[in-house]
Amino acid sequence: MRLTRKLAFAATAAAALCLGTVIPAAANSTPDADDVPTFQEFEASTYRDIDGAYVVNGDEVISDRGELRSFYEQLLGADPVTNGLIVQTVNGLDDMWSDEQVANLTYCVSTAFGERHAEVVSAMESGAALWEAASSKIDFIYDSSADAKCTTRNATVLFSVEPVQTTQYTARAFFPSDPPKLQNVLIDDSIWSSGAITPTNVIGHELGHVLGFRHEHTRPESGTCFEDNNWRPLTPYDSSSIMHYPTCNGSSDDLSMTSADIEGAVALYGN
Repeated sequence: MRLTRKLAFAATAAAALCLGTVIPAAANSTPDADDVPTFQEFEASTYRDIDGAYVVNGDEVISDRGELRSFYEQLLGADPVTNGLIVQTVNGLDDMWSDEQVANLTYCVSTAFGERHAEVVSAMESGAALWEAASSKIDFIYDSSADAKCTTRNATVLFSVEPVQTTQYTARAFFPSDPPKLQNVLIDDSIWSSGAITPTNVIGHELGHVLGFRHEHTRPESGTCFEDNNWRPLTPYDSSSIMHYPTCNGSSDDLSMTSADIEGAVALYGN
């Protein structure tokens, strides 16, 4: 895709789970240097969340300006790579939990959800069950005793689930390597009006990120919505993946879990 569009997409992409504009583009076009935004322009166009984090690729977070610059520089030199659910890589290593930690992914659900609290609890449990059914090594554990003070500052659980009011996304999550201050799942009220995509599948998608899985549509086979090449293939390309936005040439309109998603979870974490 044109580099200017690639950078713009990284800053503002939204699609199925995020209420913004996806910028499609051809994966192999040559960038025009005159169209490349400066870092300052890129930073100014990148949404900043309520906790100060930058949101890129629709629902992924970057903690500070230094990391945003690194992300920008990676985009400047990134080219799509070919091949076959995908896991994020950091410095060439898989971004994943240890065997001990993936069996103890504790979380709370903030009481700030008010009358929706029980529905969020249910959506979290059913979304987590999608991955737990894929691999017996994965276990998301809900700790209701932490709900009254459920924020990223609550050290009694791994991550918090909190409400947010935004037009930038429906939900957002984090990767295993993200710093503790970003280890939360934020959910907007639009999750209850996402059409064919149920709250369970929205949460399932976000918990895929928590486990380290990237957007499937960043792979060149999708032909659009390329993000970067910091990932490793676990399965052949799956246009129906729960991690593939429908509006990025995805073939599923409801983000259901697929057999390839299950295979990818097993490939990374085991049966």
